[in-house]
Amino acid sequence: MHSLLLSLATTPTPLPTPTLREGISEDQVTPGLLGFIMTAFFVVATALLIVDMVRRIRRLRYRAQVEEERLAAAAAADVDAADAQDGLDGQDGFDGGTHRAAPGGSEDGPAGGAPRPHE
Repeated sequence: MHSLLLSLATTPTPLPTPTLREGISEDQVTPGLLGFIMTAFFVVATALLIVDMVRRIRRLRYRAQVEEERLAAAAAADVDAADAQDGLDGQDGFDGGTHRAAPGGSEDGPAGGAPRPHE
């Protein structure tokens, strides 16, 4: 521990305030007005791009949500139409009072000839 303190105490310190070389003014090493304008331009352009991206993502999510609702409504309408068709088939006497089988099921309906319940 003492050797660390000793080495820190004996290390020479740099100049307290660095100065510019002779012949160079402070205006030559700072970005100046042009640097500020370019930086401001990039900041504004980036902000506008982010706003546009958020707007496009929001619009895409909304379209996907509307499409899901449209597909769900179409599926519900198909189920209602199929149920209505099943009801008409059972009433006209052509199928002998049995209902159509579910896809992959037997013609007698589910579970040993029991008619399929309507929802």
